[in-house]
Amino acid sequence: MNGQAGGTGSAVILFGHGARDPEWARPMQRIRAALQQDGGGLPVELAFLEFMTPTLPEAIARLAAEGVGRIAVVPVFLAQGGHLKRDLPALIGQAQALHPECRIVLAEAAGEADGVIAAIADYAKGCLRAM
Repeated sequence: MNGQAGGTGSAVILFGHGARDPEWARPMQRIRAALQQDGGGLPVELAFLEFMTPTLPEAIARLAAEGVGRIAVVPVFLAQGGHLKRDLPALIGQAQALHPECRIVLAEAAGEADGVIAAIADYAKGCLRAM
C-alpha cells in the first residue's frame, strides 16, 4: 500500500455529514471507488460527522497506524456551513495533536470547487435536454 512507507505515503479521506439511512453514503462510496480506480493505489477512506462510521478521528487513526504521513480531508459538502467552519477544523486540530507524524490538510468543500460547479451546471442543462 502506498501509505506504509514510514509516514511518507498519502491518503484521502472523503468526509460527509452522515445520515441514518445507509443508502445516503452511496455517492461517497462511488467517489471512493473512482479515486481508487484512478489513484494508483491511493488509500481512500470515508468518514462521517454523525450517524455513520467511521468517524473522522477513527479514519485518521487507522491511516496513521498504517504509516500514512499526509492526509487530505475532502469535505463532500456543497458549501462551507457551520460544520465545516467550526466542527471540522476542531476535529482536525484534535487529530493533528494526536498524530503529529501526519500532515493533515483540510480541502475546501467539494461543492465550491470550480470543476464541481461546472459539472452540476452541465448536469442541470442535461436534465432539460432529457425532458
